[in-house]
Amino acid sequence: MTGTLVIVRHAKAEHGMGDDHARRLTGKGRAQAQAAGGLLADAGIVPDRVICSTSARTRETLELALEQMPGRPQVDYEDAAYGADDHGLYELVNLVPQDVGTVMLVGHNPAVAQMASSFLDPEAYGGYVAFPPGSVAVVRMEVEWLYAAPGTGTGHLLTV
Repeated sequence: MTGTLVIVRHAKAEHGMGDDHARRLTGKGRAQAQAAGGLLADAGIVPDRVICSTSARTRETLELALEQMPGRPQVDYEDAAYGADDHGLYELVNLVPQDVGTVMLVGHNPAVAQMASSFLDPEAYGGYVAFPPGSVAVVRMEVEWLYAAPGTGTGHLLTV
C-alpha cells in the first residue's frame, strides 16, 4: 500500500533570544496554521497519523490546523523531529506502519523544505521552490513508508 505524505512547515513564530523550543506562533502564524488546515480539509486530505516536533510552534501549528479538519488522528510528538535534518525526518517516516494511509509531518526548516523539494518539480514553480512558514506540500508516495526517500513520490504545494 502506498500513501499520502503531507509536509508542513510550522507557521510564523515569534522572534526571541530565549528558549527556541518554547517560541510560540504570532497572530499571523495562528491564521496561517488555520488556513493550512482549511486547505487540507477542502482538498479532502485528512491525516491518519501525525509526526510532530515537540516545539511549541509546531504543536500550536498542528492543533490549529487540526481544528479545521474532521476527526482526530494519532499524533506522535517526536523529540527527534526538533533539529532533525531531512534524513532524520525520513527515518521517522520510515517507522510508520504500512497500513497508515495519510501521514502529516509538522517540522522546521531547513529540513522540511529540503524534504518537500525532493518530491516537487522545480520547473512547475519557476525553477525555485519556496517553503515559507505555514507551507504545505502533499506527496503521493510510490513506495511503502519503510522505503520513503527523496524522489519516491510526486508532490505539489498546497500553499504558495
